[in-house]
Amino acid sequence: MIYQTIGLLCLLVFVYSVTSAWVERKPVNGALVYTAFGLLLGVSGLGLIHFDLKAESIRVIVEVTLAVVLFSDAAGTEVGVLKRNIGLPERLLLIGLPLTILLGVGVGIVLLDGLTLLEIAILATMLAPTDAALGKAVVSDPQVPGPIRQGLNVESGLNDGICVPVLLAFLALAQGAEEEGGFLTLMLREIGLGVACGLGIAFLAARFLRLASARGWIDGTYRQLVMVSLALVCFSTAQRVGGSGFIAAFAGGMFFGMMAKGHRKQMLEAADATGDFLAMVTWTIFGAAVVGPALGSISWQVVLYALLSLTVIRMLPVAIALVGTRLKPAEKLFMGWFGPRGLASIVFAMIVFDTDLPGGDTVVVAVICTVLLSVVLHCTTANSLIKVLTSASKKGGK
Repeated sequence: MIYQTIGLLCLLVFVYSVTSAWVERKPVNGALVYTAFGLLLGVSGLGLIHFDLKAESIRVIVEVTLAVVLFSDAAGTEVGVLKRNIGLPERLLLIGLPLTILLGVGVGIVLLDGLTLLEIAILATMLAPTDAALGKAVVSDPQVPGPIRQGLNVESGLNDGICVPVLLAFLALAQGAEEEGGFLTLMLREIGLGVACGLGIAFLAARFLRLASARGWIDGTYRQLVMVSLALVCFSTAQRVGGSGFIAAFAGGMFFGMMAKGHRKQMLEAADATGDFLAMVTWTIFGAAVVGPALGSISWQVVLYALLSLTVIRMLPVAIALVGTRLKPAEKLFMGWFGPRGLASIVFAMIVFDTDLPGGDTVVVAVICTVLLSVVLHCTTANSLIKVLTSASKKGGK
C-alpha cells in the first residue's frame, strides 16, 4: 500500500507540474487540486491511498512543510517595501490578532455550547493564524500593491508562531496542568527563543556563505539546497530548546534574505520548489485522511462557525486594526478577506488530535471544516478579486 500511495502522489506532482501554468490561470490553485485529489483517492473515496494520522511522521511532514514555506516566504520579502509600510503588519499582529481570538471566543460561546470556555479559546486560537502558502496568489502577485502584499506576508509568517505558546498554555489549563512560570513566561520563552535561534543561525550561515562564495567553495548545484536545509536547522533548533520553530523559521528567513541578498534568487527557486512539493503532500494527506472521515461529524453549528471565522471573525478585527491608515475601503476589505486558514491550523489540529481534550473531536472537526471552506473559497476567489482590486486602484489613482 505504501508504494501505491507514493506512486500516486508522485504522479500527481508530475501531472500538476507540467500543467501548472494552465491550471493556475483557472479559478483554482494547488491546494484545492491536491485536497480534491486526496479526497477522491483516500479512505472515503476510492481507497487507493492511505495515511495513518496517528503516525508521528505525518505530523513531522506537516510541520516541516510549514517551516520551509515560512522561511522561503520571509527570505523573499522586499525589505525596502516592508520598512516603508511596517505599520500594517504591526497593526494586524498587535491589534487584529488578539481581537480575532477574542471575537472567535465570543462567537463560539453562542454557537458551540457543547464546549467549555477553554476549549472554545483553544479553537479560536487554532483558527487565528493565516496561511501565506494558501494565499500565495495574493502575496506573490505584483498586481497587488506592495504594502498589502508585504503586510499579509509578514502577518501570516508571524501569527502562527505567536499563537503556538497561546495554544499550548490554553491546552495546559484545559487539561488541569499549569505551565511552569505561567502564561506570560511561556509566551516570552517561545517567541524569544524562536527569534534568537532564527537570527543567530541566519547570521552565522550568511557569514559562512559569504566566505565560501568568496573562496569559490560552492558548487552551483548545491547552492540550491542552502535555504531548505537552513530552514530546517532554524526550526529544529528552536523546537529543541523550547522556542517556537515557526517563529525561528520566519525570523531566520527574513534575516538571511537580507544578509545574502546577492545569492538569494537562485536559492529561493529551490526553496520554493521544495515548499511546493511538500505542500502537495500535505494537502493530499489533508484530503485523503482528514476531510473524508470528518465529513459525517460536521454539524450546522460547526459550518456556521467556520463561515463566520472566515468572514466576520477575521474581517472585523482587520477593519478595526486598519482604522487611521491610508488604505482605501476596498483594500481593507481585500486584506480582511484574504486571511486563509491552512497549514498552521492543520498543525494545531494534529497537536490537539494527540491530546485527551474532552471536546477535542469537536474542536478538530471545526478546524477541518474551516480549512476546507477556506481552501475552496480563497482559492476560487483569489485571481478574480486581484483583478477587481487592481481595477479599483487604477480608478482611484485617476
